[in-house]
Amino acid sequence: MSSNRELAAIFQKIATVLEIMGANAFKINAHVKVARVLEDLVQDIATVEDLSTLPGVGKSSVAKIKEYLATGEIKELSDLLGSIPSGLLDLMEVQGLGPKTVRRLWQEAGVVDIPTLKSAIEGGQLESMPRMGKKTISNIADSLAFLEVASERTRIGDAMPIAEMIIDQLAKTKGVNNIEFAGSLRRGKETIGDIDILATTTDSALLAETFCTLGGVTKVLVRGDTKCSIRLDCGMQVDLRIVAEDAFGAALMYFTGSKEHNILVREQAIKQKKRLNEYGLFDLDKNCIAAKTEESMYKDLGLPYIPAELREGKQELTLPQTPPLIQHSDIQSDLHTHTIASDGHLTITELAEEAKRRGLHSIAVTDHSQSSMQANGLSPKRLEQHIADIKKANEELDGINILAGSEVDIHADGRLDYEDELLAELDIVVASPHSSLKQDPIQATSRLLKAIEHPLVHIIGHPTGRVLGKRPGLEPDMPTLFAAAAACQTAMEINANSWRLDLRDTHVHAAIQAGAMISINTDTHAASDFDQLRYGILTARRGWLIPENCINCFSFDRLLAWLGRSC
Repeated sequence: MSSNRELAAIFQKIATVLEIMGANAFKINAHVKVARVLEDLVQDIATVEDLSTLPGVGKSSVAKIKEYLATGEIKELSDLLGSIPSGLLDLMEVQGLGPKTVRRLWQEAGVVDIPTLKSAIEGGQLESMPRMGKKTISNIADSLAFLEVASERTRIGDAMPIAEMIIDQLAKTKGVNNIEFAGSLRRGKETIGDIDILATTTDSALLAETFCTLGGVTKVLVRGDTKCSIRLDCGMQVDLRIVAEDAFGAALMYFTGSKEHNILVREQAIKQKKRLNEYGLFDLDKNCIAAKTEESMYKDLGLPYIPAELREGKQELTLPQTPPLIQHSDIQSDLHTHTIASDGHLTITELAEEAKRRGLHSIAVTDHSQSSMQANGLSPKRLEQHIADIKKANEELDGINILAGSEVDIHADGRLDYEDELLAELDIVVASPHSSLKQDPIQATSRLLKAIEHPLVHIIGHPTGRVLGKRPGLEPDMPTLFAAAAACQTAMEINANSWRLDLRDTHVHAAIQAGAMISINTDTHAASDFDQLRYGILTARRGWLIPENCINCFSFDRLLAWLGRSC
């Protein structure tokens, strides 16, 4: 919800200002925790009757939330902002500058905004500051220049191929034994700040040289024996950490994070009178108990192995055993795809052959409906012919089941784009919002509820219609939608395209808790789009999805039964 996001931003800003001002860590972290709770909340904060039931939200935070809901602002933030130069927050956008460094720049060098930082660098004032060497100053200057053209975060669909390409090249370097990416990329977050890579090698100098001279490197930010940092021509920063082989698991756990997860695990170690860091798990006599693998680290802490996607500092440490989260190999069908009949690039046969090649037992052809004119949506007459063409292809091709479907627009008032008589001829109906995506939450909820409750609708495609970095999409009352979806046995889609990832991870978790089924689809328009499935899987795993709750994992007979059809 918009109010949730705005409140989360306010609490995060309060935390940032407090840290710049040098406030105590407890107070800072309390505001950060509330910000995270608000970001993940799928229910509109204004509808929560007892705010104190939200995890990590104390009396003081409750009062601030109520103040915001009543007035649209929080006075404490206004007071805090009035106590520091306004330009200090702009400095936080400069890569490499955290709140503590910004505070030092302000107090020791009179830096109050971007222009004064540039002047201080050019005038040499920073050189007299302790722990501010020429290399550090040079990197800050470079980050300032880069800030003018760079975006804040990168979609996982762009970041992961880059990381894999780099790892593939580095893995061929003589002496490399282990190499993996870590950080938010390994946790499967939808956007990535930078890429973290960990490696072990018998020749660190050679690995560092190979890394720093990769194609596409525009600047070497750091070059050392154990850490190197580069900036690529695409704008991403990539950090390589060379670690000891017998501590690879400890380093991988630490640098995978999240920070909140690491704190929880470290607290677990302290309770057991142990010490945990990036080098291993130690007893009080500093003897290493475990370090080589992540599995050994969790085991010696008395915990089940926690998959990387769950390490967000929420409830993962309460798990009695490692959950059987959904995997790529569990997916047996793709139920939202397009052909040249609308805006796709494959014929029905080409689409089906590609699905067969990838091991699927079924593919649903769901071209756009008539209102999607920009996508060459099908008129009722064209859809009738398309259904006949799909059924013919299904009869002619062996080894793959082709379902006749449609991605039907949900109009602003909740009506569907085709009459029920025509919809009844389809094997599967994916109903999706494509227009009027700025509706207020009440209208959006009513609109999607009508589609969920429609007896001929099987799946709600990309339910909010968001596009990462471009539009936020609809903001309906998600708990109400999920309850209805569970009651009507309508599946909610995770659109695996990395521009969408809609449902998002927290929505997936809430949908599962409500008893709703999930569908993970690629929204394929070209053969390469099938590769996007992995981003949907990562999002699903972050939402704690298991195969039993995903219709794409059903056998063909079970899928037909769920669709209400027979062979």
